[in-house]
Amino acid sequence: MDDVRAFFARNGLVRSTDRGILGGVCAGIGRRVGLGPWVSRLLFLVLLMVLPGSQFLVYPILWFVMPADDSAVALANRPHAGG
Repeated sequence: MDDVRAFFARNGLVRSTDRGILGGVCAGIGRRVGLGPWVSRLLFLVLLMVLPGSQFLVYPILWFVMPADDSAVALANRPHAGG
């Protein structure tokens, strides 16, 4: 699981600990793509309304997989063991 979190951290996809409301997932995604946190939350909500029930799977999975921005520096700088 640390490899997945390190991959997300290297690509700048981390949960926001300072601008998040629940888990910081939408704020982190918004920061990565250059959107404000409320715009990204609204787009995330609209996207999840297209696929009913998916919000109960997608958000918790992203919350678990995405590292917090305070721990992302250590994960991103970790040497990659695979080839």
